[in-house]
Amino acid sequence: MLHSMTKTFTAAAVLRLIDKGKLSLDDPARKYLPYIPYDERVTIRNLLSQTSGIPDPIPLRWVHTAKEDDSFDENRILREILEGHSKLNFEPGKKYAYSNISYWLLGKIVEKVSGVPYKEYMISEIFKKLNISDSEMGFLIPTGTKHVKGYLRKFSFFNLLKIFLLDSKFFGKYEGDWLHVRDHYLNGPPFGGIVSNAESVSVFLRDQLRNDSVLFSKDTKDLFYQQQNDNTGKPVEMSLGWHIRSLNGNRYYFKEGGGAGFHSEMRIYPELRIATVAISNNTEFNTRDFLNETDPEFFSSETPR
Repeated sequence: MLHSMTKTFTAAAVLRLIDKGKLSLDDPARKYLPYIPYDERVTIRNLLSQTSGIPDPIPLRWVHTAKEDDSFDENRILREILEGHSKLNFEPGKKYAYSNISYWLLGKIVEKVSGVPYKEYMISEIFKKLNISDSEMGFLIPTGTKHVKGYLRKFSFFNLLKIFLLDSKFFGKYEGDWLHVRDHYLNGPPFGGIVSNAESVSVFLRDQLRNDSVLFSKDTKDLFYQQQNDNTGKPVEMSLGWHIRSLNGNRYYFKEGGGAGFHSEMRIYPELRIATVAISNNTEFNTRDFLNETDPEFFSSETPR
């Protein structure tokens, strides 16, 4: 599972709608979702750049088992969460603060504007445009051996905390020093629901390195990587869907994903025309340290990877 890496794909869906002229970055979110409790100052730009001020209660509990998925009512759960967290933490645009709810709402905006369910839009307008098959990237956990198990190390901090974060039904048996995390789905597909593998994610990354992206026009692709500012004009360490850092003086855009059983991260170094991705079925695997160690091996290459 990609967990929060999904957010960048959701951002791509929003940018694709902007590319088609169906919405604007500075439209109020309430223009499309009049039922949300947040005022007109919260814009699509705020949601994408994590400057909305919308709260971020503990999202690890926002999961349900694979067996519960057929009867799961996403819209009801979202409305309950909005009712319980109806006040902004700060004025929109004041500063950066991570919020899973923000990207859940972006998924609902995609549905409203496109006229089709979020998952269907993602499959038809993102995955299939990149020629990625349903079996390689989607929202269903494959049965049998196609999907690796997620694990939690027995002697780890998260293992000590798990009883406070998740119900016991989400955990299987120990296999040596590893605790099996049972298959589950996040309650909000737009903020963490994509199921995929590193090879398929790399197809998306390679498209971003192309001069002629399949997904976006040149102007919209540039917008995707445009660093955003707060209300005072001070840059925040985020574009419209990517976080921003540098390694050995090389600026890169990244998205990390982590949850029970899996940890992942993807990066793009636009100036070097390099992209990397790591996905682990170990909750506490440090993808940042791993990529910080391995990425410099490619810095001398002139060929997109």
